[in-house]
Amino acid sequence: MIPCLLLRDGGLVKTVEFGSPRYVGDPINAVRIFNDKEVDEVVFLDIGATASGDGPNFDLLTDIASEAFMPFAYGGGVATTDHARRLFALGVEKVVINTAAVRSPELVGRVAELAGSSSVMVSIDVQRNWRGQYSVQAAGGREDSKRDPVAWAKEVERLGAGEILLSSINRDGTMSGYDLELIKHVSEAVSIPVVASGGAGRLEHFRQAVDQGASAVAAGSFFVFHGKHKAVLITYPERREIEELFT
Repeated sequence: MIPCLLLRDGGLVKTVEFGSPRYVGDPINAVRIFNDKEVDEVVFLDIGATASGDGPNFDLLTDIASEAFMPFAYGGGVATTDHARRLFALGVEKVVINTAAVRSPELVGRVAELAGSSSVMVSIDVQRNWRGQYSVQAAGGREDSKRDPVAWAKEVERLGAGEILLSSINRDGTMSGYDLELIKHVSEAVSIPVVASGGAGRLEHFRQAVDQGASAVAAGSFFVFHGKHKAVLITYPERREIEELFT
């Protein structure tokens, strides 16, 4: 169960269907809380980095790396092997590639050559239209690649990705549950781990995603909001609760 935290302009935000970002706090504070909770892994995604063209915020990531006791992955604005090399040098365990993989698929293999496939996670953002058809989106959901998510998942595995972060745009921030059909189709098509993201609102949602083939589950709102009014409270379940959930 992986907290997936969104960065924008140096702060933590949370979106709904990839829009309406709401400020929810300071990333360093969140890291310290997750340290105390003994979280196994965290993913940071900078949702403003691709649009700005500035690339990763290395200063902020240096601060995060100095505080984090757990491995963390980073994505956002990663467009070159130099970006990836600098991230690995900072201590980032996995580099997450999304838009650059859609625009320049060969980048996936080049980054895998730097640190191995296990250090490369390709993020696949998927939009479902009113007819129930899926399409892979880039640039934070603003650019329709016209790719089928199952075919694209197979392709990024072939290119050298060691893991897929599969996000449902329609379910993002809704806390209504994962898109189980999407998870099942993609997980069955590839042999690399698929991390499901988008829609977790209750503990049973995590179990449902794993039952459909997800190797791991990621969430944002579940870990940063509390109660029906969505008050900001960064937290994480007790290890006992997690063990009971998956046994």
